[in-house]
Amino acid sequence: MGDGERVRELQRSLEADGYRLEVEKRDGRVGAVISAGPGTCADCLVPKDLMRAMLGRALGVDEQVIDLRYPSDGGR
Repeated sequence: MGDGERVRELQRSLEADGYRLEVEKRDGRVGAVISAGPGTCADCLVPKDLMRAMLGRALGVDEQVIDLRYPSDGGR
């Protein structure tokens, strides 16, 4: 299973709970944004360090290069 399929599995898992995951690799870093759909708890995700570890495994990168934004962080 390639990195792309692992990320899609994580996206499907989050979508089942009403979240959307967007991932972008650029300049040796990874930007990951998780947004909450209508009626979805913005504060109910796993802690960020755990999500970074999951994303790191799925993407095959060190979790330290992942910039992660959660719905509760505001913005988009």
